[in-house]
Amino acid sequence: MPHSQDDARDKPLSRRARRLARLAEAPQEPGFYATGIDAAATGRIDVFDLERQDAPASAQAPGGADAAPATQVLHTPRDAGETPTTRMGAVGGAADATPTQRFDAPTQLLDAPRGESAAPPSAPPPGKGAKEKGDGSRRRRIRIGVLIGIAVLVVAGLWLGARVLIVKSELEAAQRVVNHVQDGGTLEVSVPILGEHAANAASVSVDPVWRLAEFIPWAGDNLRGVRLAAEALDVVSNRIGQPALEAMSSDSGESIIARVLPLLQDSTDDVVRIAEGIADVKDAGTLIPPVQTGVNLVDSVMSVAAPAFEYGPELLGANGARNYLLVFQNNAESVGLGGSAASQTLMSADAGNLQIVNQASSADFTEFVPVDVDVDQSALDLYNEYLIHHVNTSPSRPDFPTMAEIVTKFWQRDISDDRIDGVASIDPIALGYILEATGPIQLTTGDVMTSQNAAQLLLSDVYSRFDSVTDPAAADEFFASVAEQVFTKVSAGDFDIQSMLWAIRHGIEGGNILFHSQNEDVQKQIADEKVAGILPKDNDDQTTLGVFFRDESASKIDYYMKSNIDVTQTCQADASTFEVRTTLHLDIDQATADALPQYVKSQTDGTRFHTQVYVYGPPGTTVESVAVEGEEVTLRRDDVVDLGRPVAWFTTVLDPSELATVTATFSGEGEFGPLALRSTPMVQATTGALTACG
Repeated sequence: MPHSQDDARDKPLSRRARRLARLAEAPQEPGFYATGIDAAATGRIDVFDLERQDAPASAQAPGGADAAPATQVLHTPRDAGETPTTRMGAVGGAADATPTQRFDAPTQLLDAPRGESAAPPSAPPPGKGAKEKGDGSRRRRIRIGVLIGIAVLVVAGLWLGARVLIVKSELEAAQRVVNHVQDGGTLEVSVPILGEHAANAASVSVDPVWRLAEFIPWAGDNLRGVRLAAEALDVVSNRIGQPALEAMSSDSGESIIARVLPLLQDSTDDVVRIAEGIADVKDAGTLIPPVQTGVNLVDSVMSVAAPAFEYGPELLGANGARNYLLVFQNNAESVGLGGSAASQTLMSADAGNLQIVNQASSADFTEFVPVDVDVDQSALDLYNEYLIHHVNTSPSRPDFPTMAEIVTKFWQRDISDDRIDGVASIDPIALGYILEATGPIQLTTGDVMTSQNAAQLLLSDVYSRFDSVTDPAAADEFFASVAEQVFTKVSAGDFDIQSMLWAIRHGIEGGNILFHSQNEDVQKQIADEKVAGILPKDNDDQTTLGVFFRDESASKIDYYMKSNIDVTQTCQADASTFEVRTTLHLDIDQATADALPQYVKSQTDGTRFHTQVYVYGPPGTTVESVAVEGEEVTLRRDDVVDLGRPVAWFTTVLDPSELATVTATFSGEGEFGPLALRSTPMVQATTGALTACG
């Protein structure tokens, strides 16, 4: 039996009914009118769009009376069988007809009983609304992500820009410190300051933003180059420089090399890593000019430092004692690579501690009995048997590995059958450079030798003091005494490290310091460096020509000999011609020559001095022509190929004050690198010019 309205009012209101009643009593938004005065009893509220309730039928939804209802039921009756009604009547039909659609879009049910579908007939298909909502949410998340990404990039860019400016400032400050050192500033004061700037610049190596930015095309190579340059400076100044200075100033009783050796070992991995990185980025082709200049400078240092650190400990006896034969060359008697091998010293290196083991002079070796050495026939054709049966003339061929093998065999045959791990050569010119670092030394003769008088004492005065004709070992003993005094100061660390580095570098560049190692790995590393004393085998990096002298008078006259070498290149479309013009000038008058000590004069022809001139052309060329100028100048041979190069061989005979000029012209096809010249280091520095085509 249906309930009456009164019954409904008397019945206690449910929580849902009370909520609906409050909703009915609440103020309505403009444009809407809510009916349902008895909402509390019926449990429904009917809402109409008042702005459209009088709209003409043409504005209604299609379908007329069959269209979707105009009134949306916000709450359905409790009794599922009760039919919702409207207080507004119906359009185009009876009062109990289906309500006319009065909304442009259906209004969702505010509350629907569980299990009942609230979607009106015009609602989208199930799932579509959720998908659209999901797509919108995803788009919002993408937009937010993009904005966050842009913000991160902006912040990272600002950070990176700031770091670039800081590193630039620190490296520029470091460069000023280096310039100060080059201008005479002391390392003890400069290195700590340099280390501070270097450490600040190198801090980018642990900066994640910087390291990630190194993967950016183009910019990344520049950032990597700057970072590696900063790291190199940091390692050199902070990991090696400052500790080395402290070690040198300590009084531990060990040699300076023994104190520094652990630093080399500890820094080797970093030095090699940085050197390899710098070498890679140097040729990237994307570096801006300022970075390229800095990277090239660092590469020139690290490419030399890396092998030194990698193999230095081995050479210095970190893995067991090593023996080295030190040959002292006398430039007063020019012989190929420098001068006659006047005296020799055997040294040992054990864990960085150096010690003189034995010494010998040229008088201690057997002459005219060749040592058992496998030498190319071309070398014997040019330098005859003297190359291998006189230790003095072992430097004749301009190839230090050849000389190293010969003097080693001489030592092991005539002095002691020692294991020789390497051979080093030094001359009085390099010794003068080293005295710049050690300061003056006191000799057993009472003389004080300095960088200014070293060459004169060793190459001239010694022959006035000692009669080497009657006592040939006297001068050699003097040389040995000098070598021992210098060795003592160097091994004790009693020298200025900055000046010592300059002396060694300058000596190597001039051909005054040479080294050959029996360790194949070490020798391979230094083979292309000047210190190895090997002529280049191709013209790729440089087109190197060579002019070498050998005194054939058994004299010491080359203290007065001057030399000039001019090289001129002429280029055709696919070929080049190289003219090498060499002049020797015996710059001493006859009266002075007559007063020379007997040992200085020519032992073969009185005051007439014989000098052989060997001109080595570039690889891949042939001798085009030869010419001679002077009273007694002759061509000996121009058909010998030695060390992969054509050789023109001349003999000059000079009286005091005379000049002799020899010219050899070579030609060849192909590409030729920049011109370079190797020549015998003379007491009087060789002059001349290199003129490339164009």
